[in-house]
Amino acid sequence: MGQPAEGESGERATRGATDLQLPPGQRLQKGWPVTHYGPVPKFRPERWEFRVFGATADGGKHCWTHEEFTALPYTTVEADLHCVTKFSMIGAEWGGIPARTVVEIAPPAPDVTHVMVWAEYGFSSNLRLEDFTSDRTLFATHKDGELLTAEHGFPLRLIVPHLYAWKGPKWVRGVEYMTADRRGFWEERGYHNVGDPWREQRYSYQEEPGDGPEL
Repeated sequence: MGQPAEGESGERATRGATDLQLPPGQRLQKGWPVTHYGPVPKFRPERWEFRVFGATADGGKHCWTHEEFTALPYTTVEADLHCVTKFSMIGAEWGGIPARTVVEIAPPAPDVTHVMVWAEYGFSSNLRLEDFTSDRTLFATHKDGELLTAEHGFPLRLIVPHLYAWKGPKWVRGVEYMTADRRGFWEERGYHNVGDPWREQRYSYQEEPGDGPEL
């Protein structure tokens, strides 16, 4: 299950502060801590399915097997990853399937404004549609040219570089299109509904009108 904490390092994390800028309150982290809520799920490829459902343009559900999904066009994105617990990974190369590709193949209805990304054990993370369709949002299968480990989200995790890392859950299984916002797992437990690290949107008490679902 996902966790509002994820960091990474390697040589990139040793770069001096003169050639990078971190969001407020963040620090460089050496190593890649394994942090998540709940157990690591066992991957069973014969049972694995990726679904797009909810308010789709055609009203139907779209499904891929693991083999079909990983055969979709592959790309790489070099992106930082900022953990809400204040450590940052700098300049990792993520490889996988762009979220935009999924949206093009299985488009949302015209009135969709948000998505809920679903992962193993019912974990969920809500995103604005414009965040999900960013050209840097990626369903990652690889990091720095190597397959993700199970502890870090294999076979699939979402990377949303411009938001805090908990917005990109591990062990993703599907996307629900929504015509109204709804809080996900960590958002229901006190984390900010948007999660922009550059505005330091860590917790729900910081939300301003329009940041969260209407009551």
